[in-house]
Amino acid sequence: MNSNFPWDNYSDQPSILKREDKKALRKGHKIDFLKLIITNLIFFPYLFLKFILKPVGSILSNSYSKSTLTFDKIEPTKNTSFYGLCVNLDKGEAQYELINELNVKSLQIRVFLNDMNNVDDYVNFTKGFGEDKELLITIIQDRKHIEDHELLKQDVSIIFQKFQGIANEFQIGNAINRIKWSFVSMEEYLAFYEMVQKVRDEQFPNIKLIGSSVIDFEYHFSIRTLFNHYKVHYDKFSTLLYVDRRGSPYATQMGIFDFKNKIEFLDTIVKSSSKSENAIYITEANWPLSGTAPYAPTSEKECVSEELYTKYMREYFGIALKTKKIEKVFWHQLIAPGYGLIDNRDGQLRKTEAFYAFKKMVEENS
Repeated sequence: MNSNFPWDNYSDQPSILKREDKKALRKGHKIDFLKLIITNLIFFPYLFLKFILKPVGSILSNSYSKSTLTFDKIEPTKNTSFYGLCVNLDKGEAQYELINELNVKSLQIRVFLNDMNNVDDYVNFTKGFGEDKELLITIIQDRKHIEDHELLKQDVSIIFQKFQGIANEFQIGNAINRIKWSFVSMEEYLAFYEMVQKVRDEQFPNIKLIGSSVIDFEYHFSIRTLFNHYKVHYDKFSTLLYVDRRGSPYATQMGIFDFKNKIEFLDTIVKSSSKSENAIYITEANWPLSGTAPYAPTSEKECVSEELYTKYMREYFGIALKTKKIEKVFWHQLIAPGYGLIDNRDGQLRKTEAFYAFKKMVEENS
């Protein structure tokens, strides 16, 4: 990342921006935020009512209770591609053997637009996982490419060309509602996605584009990316649906929104828009691990033990699977001391309890 958006190597994400920097970036975007408000004033009440009145089951039912949804009682999908993992170039080639051990078929790999000089490294890293994987390449934005669409067009064309025959699905953008990730408004993202889609349509018609990559339960942003006048269409819709700040996936937000109902509401929103196919990927989720600062991406207050992490992970996948509304879940990520399945501090790869639990989930569905 550039000096205006410094990168935190511990938590693998941009550092938190200063308040004055955020304020400076938002200048000139008042109309963008007004569009966000107006869109939600029009569509949010309708979508919420539609969700409340869903004919199949009640949002107040407890059909996914802890007593009825245990890990051992989850109906197998016989489709291991549901269980995805995020892997990183900078974590090295040790990931090849680990992924083989886990027998994971769905992988997500980040490619950074501000690292185009090393694009071949990303391609070679991806090839190392073999030809039997279902790959999602996430194109990570930066301010240069957000502001310069000719540069965006050029570099996205290079990425698509380099990955031809290797990957067919590309997630466009990441955590687009967090200004530290470089997008200031949804209008910037929609224009960005529209340009990428134009490149795809003109040069690479077989590629699938996935968006809009809103992080957390902030569906007012998702609504704007699905209800607008831009010429955009998502071949699959993505969300970075973290629920870690609530603790358990069964814990609720705003009274009724446990993890199940967050999925149900998102499904309602996606199916009500002509901008997306009715297929949803959860492209990031995890819990921060206690005692791992500064690697944990949150404060110690939100962190959990490795035992609880494993329990919550099982419940998260189980709930998502049982809704039948989610096509894939990508756990973030394989190697990361603060939130991953493997702790690589001190140059050692220590497999956590969750690593073996993940392996068991995949085995039981293969």
